[in-house]
Amino acid sequence: MTIREFSPTQPVILGFDPGKDKCGLAVMGLDRQLHYHQVVLSSEAIARIDKLRQNYPISLMVMGDQTTAKRWKQQITEQVKEPLNIILVDERYTSLEARDRYWQMYPPKGLSKLLPQGMRQPPRPIDDIVAILLIERYLNRLTESAV
Repeated sequence: MTIREFSPTQPVILGFDPGKDKCGLAVMGLDRQLHYHQVVLSSEAIARIDKLRQNYPISLMVMGDQTTAKRWKQQITEQVKEPLNIILVDERYTSLEARDRYWQMYPPKGLSKLLPQGMRQPPRPIDDIVAILLIERYLNRLTESAV
């Protein structure tokens, strides 16, 4: 997905699923409207984060809290052009959830429709969908604590 030419006026959240080889990025508004999502090479992630911050009013980043999170958080803090508030979110089971969400977002066509959903494999990396789920988990946590 490419960066849209228009930018939302309300603050948005940047979701980041860090990885060794590739990373998932997503931009979502507080209203849960998805503005952007893409999988990028890890070597390009920080430059892409800076580019997204030029195009969107990003208020904070939510990032998965597993394996490479501490290293990535330090790297981002040191290398992004402007300071960015980073919140770690529990990312357990997000890969399984992302696979199901992929098929909701991109329903199967042709013969693959006949396969049970659990047997279908998405035809591309789904790290960006994990980033979407991380934002949703953060927003859910906010709304649950407000109740």
